[in-house]
Amino acid sequence: MNITEKNKVFILEIENTQYAFAAADDGTLCHLHWGKKAQAEDFAARFEAFEKGRNGLEELSKTEYVGNSGQIFRPQAIIMNYADRCRETLLKYQDYSITRSDAFQQLDIVLADEPYNVFVTLSYTIYKGYDIIKRSAKIENRSADTVIIQKAASAEINLPSKNPYYSVNPNGSWGAEFVLEKTLVNNGTLTYESNKGRSSHTNNPFFILYQNADEDIGDVYYGALVWTGNFKTEIFRDWAGNTKAVIGLSDFDFSHTLHAGESFETPAALIGFSSEGFGSMSNQMNAFSVEHILPKRFANEPLPVLYNSWEATFFDVSDEGQQKLAELAARIGCELFVMDDGWFGQRKDDHAGLGDWYVNKKKFPNGLKPLIDKVNSLGMKFGLWFEPEMVNPDSDLYRAHPDWIYHYDTRDRTQIRNQYILNITKPEVKEFAFEVMDKMLCEYNIEYIKWDMNRVFTEPGAENLENAQELWYRHTMAVYEIADRLKEKHPNLQLECCSSGGGRADLGALSHFDMVWTSDNTDPVDRLEIQHGFSMLYPIKCMRAWVTDTNRYARPYDWDFRFNVSMQGSLSIGGNLLNYSDKELDIHRRYIALYKQIRNTVQFGSFYRLASFGNDGIYATQYVRDSQSVLFLCKGVNTLYKDRYYHIKLKGLEENAKYSIEYSGEKLQLSGAYLMNVGLDLELGGTLDSEIIILTKNS
Repeated sequence: MNITEKNKVFILEIENTQYAFAAADDGTLCHLHWGKKAQAEDFAARFEAFEKGRNGLEELSKTEYVGNSGQIFRPQAIIMNYADRCRETLLKYQDYSITRSDAFQQLDIVLADEPYNVFVTLSYTIYKGYDIIKRSAKIENRSADTVIIQKAASAEINLPSKNPYYSVNPNGSWGAEFVLEKTLVNNGTLTYESNKGRSSHTNNPFFILYQNADEDIGDVYYGALVWTGNFKTEIFRDWAGNTKAVIGLSDFDFSHTLHAGESFETPAALIGFSSEGFGSMSNQMNAFSVEHILPKRFANEPLPVLYNSWEATFFDVSDEGQQKLAELAARIGCELFVMDDGWFGQRKDDHAGLGDWYVNKKKFPNGLKPLIDKVNSLGMKFGLWFEPEMVNPDSDLYRAHPDWIYHYDTRDRTQIRNQYILNITKPEVKEFAFEVMDKMLCEYNIEYIKWDMNRVFTEPGAENLENAQELWYRHTMAVYEIADRLKEKHPNLQLECCSSGGGRADLGALSHFDMVWTSDNTDPVDRLEIQHGFSMLYPIKCMRAWVTDTNRYARPYDWDFRFNVSMQGSLSIGGNLLNYSDKELDIHRRYIALYKQIRNTVQFGSFYRLASFGNDGIYATQYVRDSQSVLFLCKGVNTLYKDRYYHIKLKGLEENAKYSIEYSGEKLQLSGAYLMNVGLDLELGGTLDSEIIILTKNS
């Protein structure tokens, strides 16, 4: 890990890869290389020769952060509007600085649009042990005039090959988040974006670009935005075969005003290169997120097995009913009891009560203390559901403050899920959202909050803002600020980020929250595809996965299959325990006990996607950590009886080590080399058959 500079040529030497760019004589910041390593001195010599023979084709140039200037007709990284009505941004190299530490090094490149005294600092941070670069841009207005940022991306990326790349991104929806599609980027611009005020139900703020790659081989270029609001990723291939990408904040209905002396910093983007396929990419991002993205307090602790009472009671919560559920949750081994929607205000359904965050006295005559004391006495922590950004029109809060929502006076106020969005860009509203949760945390022993956000933005009017187009950015930043304040004041608090399921499942959320709710869809077969997409770039640990009653009777799922699927993430329970037989409760208890034995391996181990329904007829994943490896096998729905014999080669084991394994009624001692190079013959007979195989390395 090292950063060097020679004659304005900058080389980022990462663990196994290299990133190089240079400042040309005219001040343009030119991209040189991203991929496997070459001799550093060759870049300086090659760039000098290139400079002398430059043909001036700006539209084909490889740039690091280009504005809308000259003959740049492709997607740009930055667009500024100046006080004299000039709308061209022309950035030239000024200076650089390097910051070094044991864990990371950071290169800051200063560019300037000199006539307007506007400076842009591009930051490149590399980390010990990772082939990942964190990139961001800081824009400073050092002039006496006001300037407007119309677009500010986090990173511009250039890819080396002239051949087309495949792009992978979700084409999802509510209940089908992270369902991946691949698209050949052959010509023109491919755009992924969200303009809804949240990031993740349809597309997701990342890019994966590859050629001839699979889980184990091939070059893969990837990146993810550390952001939870509107985003835009533009992938462009020009007529000469050059492929580029720009990732950052969406420029839809966006601008940001910079008065004299003010600055603006973009969200970070993490970019990486793998020459060993998707598996290496996923493991890099998984480990990096745990070490450098997640809030530090709980980053290295396994997430507890939780029980959430929503499907058991919906809005019909009561002290007595929740205590009965808590007794059963403790009996099966849960460590955290979360009471969901319905405990507050006049909340009988989703038409009323949002915003009135006081305990409903009819449901809880003595407040929440008796329930929380009961939960704690059973050895579990207690968690509570909030939707702090929302308000029902039928609420005391809205009747008192109808001006606290985003709205236009001349337009109808659109209700989605019978609610409006609070304008938390207003200081008093942001403070209210913090105080209602803080008050409950101070009064009760609450150690977990499920923070929900159940609708998209409409009528985005914010009369309090000088520039109302800043609300998209400022709202997300307010969410982060409230979350950070809560965690700072209550250091033992864990936060879960939920947004109608996986509407905020991204690295931005995971830099402030401890986990995300991946999807409201808990159907096990559907979840395998959702979890597959999530696992590409996001940490397995943070993927809450519930065992519930969803489709329990519509499809022939047994408990084995349900647990097999959910144990591949952070196991949670969400069914109505009151309806279960003693036998069913015992099944839950046994699987939860098993999960606790393998939890550290699943949440922190190396992760391998071994087989998928579309290609192999079964879904298989493997997790490896220290002396333990866990293999999950799930047979799909649309398979024939003859399709019952399978062969799986394992990964990530030590070749010369012996592993104890029990499967198909046999207890065996097999070498890592045998398991990886020869593999296992398996029989999964029935539809939706499943199996969990645990391997233990002999000491």
